[in-house]
Amino acid sequence: MTRKLDTLQAALASELGAAAKSVVRDRGEITVTVGVADYGRVMRRLHDAPALRFVQLIDLCGIDYSSYKNAPWDGPRYGVVVHLLSVTHNWRLRVKVFAADDDLPVVPSVTEIWSSANWFEREAFDLYGIVFEGHQDLRRILTDYGFIGHPMRKDFPVSGHVEMRYDAQAQRVIYQPVTIEPREITPRVVREDNYGGLS
Repeated sequence: MTRKLDTLQAALASELGAAAKSVVRDRGEITVTVGVADYGRVMRRLHDAPALRFVQLIDLCGIDYSSYKNAPWDGPRYGVVVHLLSVTHNWRLRVKVFAADDDLPVVPSVTEIWSSANWFEREAFDLYGIVFEGHQDLRRILTDYGFIGHPMRKDFPVSGHVEMRYDAQAQRVIYQPVTIEPREITPRVVREDNYGGLS
């Protein structure tokens, strides 16, 4: 396994050069972080270069790093993580890219390289609000068209903004502001002298 990862890491260094901001080896996997300006070119190179041939995109997802590992995160808030497979070389690779702007996160689309990225990018747009520039059909895929916000963002309220219900008088589904009153759950504290048989 080590020799295989050494070969992959050498091929990545040769093909990507300075475009790879960091290359991390951990738990038998390699993660490459690239800049958003180089992302499209790097992904095309990963697909086309004979030494790499990552012809299959396995997964693509968005991430909100606003509080990474339960601690403040010093860096861009939104990222995209892509998992690739090279069938030719039997290699797997993780690629990370961070959107430059936290207010409007934009990352180039890779649907022209891997058609399987289509629904993954739509999901990341729907749940995180990450815009994939160049995507031909970027619209919500999991939430309703009238949905407000992006539910996987860490600052999204637990109860949401709107709720929908069937209105018997109107004989249709209607949207209305959330009517759930937020409540604070306080655990019951038992204060007995002999609680649990202890004196």
